[in-house]
Amino acid sequence: MKIKFLLATVVLLTFGACGDDFLDRPPEDSYNVADFYKTVDQVNTATNALYSKPWFDYVSNVSWCIGELSSGNGRTYDPRNQDFMTFAITGNHNTLGQAWTSLYAVVAQSNAIINLIPDAAGEDVPQDLVNNVVGEAKFIRATAYFYLVRIFGAVPIILDNVEYVDQAEIPKNTVDDIYTLIKKDLEFAATNCYSKIRGGNFDANAKVSSGSAKAMLSKVYLYEENYQMAYTLSNEVISSGEFKLLGGTEEDGYPGSYYDLFLTENDNNPETIFSLQWGTSGEYAEGNAVQSLYGASGITGFSDGWSAIGPSLDLQDAYEDKVLDERYYATIMDPGSFYPDLNGGYTASDNINFQDTGVGIKKYVVGNPANLGGGAQQSYPNNTYILRYAELLLIHAEAIVKGGGGTLSEAKRSIDKVRNRAGLGSLVSDPTFEDVFQERRIELAFEMEFWFDVARLETQDAISYLAERERGTWNTDTDPRTVNTLQYTPTPDKLLFPYPTSETINNPALLAAPVAFDFTKYN
Repeated sequence: MKIKFLLATVVLLTFGACGDDFLDRPPEDSYNVADFYKTVDQVNTATNALYSKPWFDYVSNVSWCIGELSSGNGRTYDPRNQDFMTFAITGNHNTLGQAWTSLYAVVAQSNAIINLIPDAAGEDVPQDLVNNVVGEAKFIRATAYFYLVRIFGAVPIILDNVEYVDQAEIPKNTVDDIYTLIKKDLEFAATNCYSKIRGGNFDANAKVSSGSAKAMLSKVYLYEENYQMAYTLSNEVISSGEFKLLGGTEEDGYPGSYYDLFLTENDNNPETIFSLQWGTSGEYAEGNAVQSLYGASGITGFSDGWSAIGPSLDLQDAYEDKVLDERYYATIMDPGSFYPDLNGGYTASDNINFQDTGVGIKKYVVGNPANLGGGAQQSYPNNTYILRYAELLLIHAEAIVKGGGGTLSEAKRSIDKVRNRAGLGSLVSDPTFEDVFQERRIELAFEMEFWFDVARLETQDAISYLAERERGTWNTDTDPRTVNTLQYTPTPDKLLFPYPTSETINNPALLAAPVAFDFTKYN
């Protein structure tokens, strides 16, 4: 299945994975995709590459810097990425630029499918399949724009890259209009993508569905503080029974555990709402490189395993119970911890000490290719979660707590499912927003998400929260060891990241005020 997901890459390379020009203009001598999608099988492969290669630079090089370093979940000495931790990022930072080019590559390749498939599909291809494929591409385009607007704020809306080939300056559009686009795309996907009930055939779970679109739409509404719609949609998806909590209750669970979520053999398990599909080829950018940054030296069998980020002391202290909460063992690697799935059995060093935090990272660390059935340095086949069912349960709980509908007993039931799966007891009282926020931090730690949770707080609350995070190290020269305290307070403008300087030079319109988007052009 992993290899099948890469088959369409050759065709989609017409629209380059990333590059200096975020419009990704196709070379004139490349394969003509309009002549390719004539059969059902060919149309079915159309979206395959959208689930992997164009996301590579963002996921592997940027997402963990924003999601974990900036939020206070992680710390680093790495001079290339320490600026994310200290709120010193400027437009000249190359890593930040990779977020822009990668996410706009996702947009460009999604646009190619959206604009080409309806006309290119052969007459024997059913219309519902065409609509499903376009729905998938719109879902993925919406997800890319959801990241772009949360990272940069106002950005250009591009629906057809060919229209802008000769245009030197492209205006950015308002944040409200970007959210309107995201919702339109997800509404189309919810109406046109196939419905599913996810079960033991994990390969069949790989692509997004109508339920995936409704789930993502509920998250978008949560960010817009439209709690009523967030509740309605999350409740609808939960009630549908499409997704199941791995290791959850009999009601909506599937055999397994929180730890099992991150085993490569469980890619596309029934908890998956949307995940990126990485291959076993070992080719650069066709596999997942997160392990290269998160893993310990020697764990991959190659020269990567750079332990470029360590779990902050603050995150370590945030766990309610490190023994009972299975999420700790599955996320953070304590000295002497044994992991039977890693390379046939792996025991963490007694002096493991990523970035002077006294521990390492386990989540998304999966071992060497012999243990995985394929892969190579910086190219491993484990999926990357973008949205999973446990997060949807927490969206449901938060929407209720924020007054979107339902009852607090419903919210408690949703949050308790997440806690109970992790080995913790149920809440002793009705949940508060603080309860949901805490569970989101622990449940999704090192899944590159927490910054967005912090940044959507009220501005002063976000600044205060970030200022209080301990980003320091252990001082092992003392007995018992003490903390070398390190804290940073961002200014309000730091809750968004600056446009890459290379983009503002090429497109000075990025520095002008945003303009309204003409939705009569929406397709």
